[in-house]
Amino acid sequence: MMIYQLTKTAPSGLEAAIQLCRDLVSARVEAHFNNLPFDVSRWYHQHVPKGFVSPDPLACMPAINNYETWLTVMITLMPHVHPNFFESIILEHLPNGGDFSEIGGVKATNHRGMLPTGETLQFILSGTNVAQRVQVQQLFSEDHFFYRQGIIWLEPVKEGEPVMSGRIILSQEWVDKILLGKESPPRFGSDFPAKKIETGIRWDDVVLHPRTMDQINDIRIWLLHHEKFNSDANLKVKIKPGYRVLFYGPPGTGKTLTAALLGKEYNKDVYRIDLSQIVSKYIGETEKNLESVFKKAETKDWILFFDEADALFGKRTNVQSAHDKYANQEVSYLLQRVEDYAGLMILASNFKNNLDDAFLRRFHSIVHFPMPNAIERQNLWFKTLPAGLTADASINLRELAEQYELTGASILSAVHYAALQSYSRGDGVLYQSDLMDGVRREFLKEEKSMDN
Repeated sequence: MMIYQLTKTAPSGLEAAIQLCRDLVSARVEAHFNNLPFDVSRWYHQHVPKGFVSPDPLACMPAINNYETWLTVMITLMPHVHPNFFESIILEHLPNGGDFSEIGGVKATNHRGMLPTGETLQFILSGTNVAQRVQVQQLFSEDHFFYRQGIIWLEPVKEGEPVMSGRIILSQEWVDKILLGKESPPRFGSDFPAKKIETGIRWDDVVLHPRTMDQINDIRIWLLHHEKFNSDANLKVKIKPGYRVLFYGPPGTGKTLTAALLGKEYNKDVYRIDLSQIVSKYIGETEKNLESVFKKAETKDWILFFDEADALFGKRTNVQSAHDKYANQEVSYLLQRVEDYAGLMILASNFKNNLDDAFLRRFHSIVHFPMPNAIERQNLWFKTLPAGLTADASINLRELAEQYELTGASILSAVHYAALQSYSRGDGVLYQSDLMDGVRREFLKEEKSMDN
């Protein structure tokens, strides 16, 4: 009898685990064709060293504490390392080919080998034992940690087809963890319409209205202490999970930057939802696109940031057409999904009144980002000046701040232009005239006039 020495080194541990999986599946297939009984549990425990309930390479995965969960992950992982894993085993018993429907499996669009389905796992774990096959379905229930943590799930099938005929999907994140030993961020696309946002700026660089900063501090307090609600016998059953915030105010006043800084301070990834990928003219597609983000985020404790949220969370209308009906259904779906999200969710809008009242009632905090006043603008000019250029004596930041009403983003853009002029001249000096030219261009962008 072979004993698999599953070591703690990645290559040998992976190779040993793959060989163990292959031998187990081969033994099941051989027993099937010879019409012999086969006990997976007994076989597994005879071949795996005692004390190894979670052999490498799955040590990085939580709760892999029995042969069912281990085998579920392994057979789903196999196509990622051996494209012909299942075909090579089947050919040993059907060298001339033939149908082997009992093992399930499907073909993919690009992958030329067999991909395991729920029926594949049922066959390997239970053979033809009906009671055991039904029990295997529990591995894909919404209560199982596979589903709750977004590790493994069954691909939906067409109505009327057996649920277990769906392909078993192992999250790409976990494929990378197991095979590469690292966690890769989700790839932006139609299946995941959100982008991670980061910033190199610090809180000291930010200039916000004192009232705005006070409300931001409320969010910081929640981020520090929200887990304590779960340990309070009274509050945990009365307070919904998560924290929902609306940032509203003119463009360029720091809404996106504040979201990124909150993530940076508390070591949380911040993902900005791309509304161009989310909103669809096709019925049901908007909800489907958004669900992929929520499903991924639920297991990660991300901060979700919806910029220009009016497009998704706008006011419901009176139903005058089928389009109005389904648009209102989208809002109703969003209301429910917003309340279910257990992390921090930030919606940003230029105008508070553009959002549906039902959303406004569900916000824990509504934070106004006003246009900066003259004192704040002067501070912004000061904090934005290039450290590597000499400020000429002609520069008068107070005058700039008092005369020209600009947002922090516009001030940064004006300084960017002025710095380029200095770099172009090669003198290393920043002049008031450079800054004025930058301001003038900012006003032209918005088709506003300025006094020279």
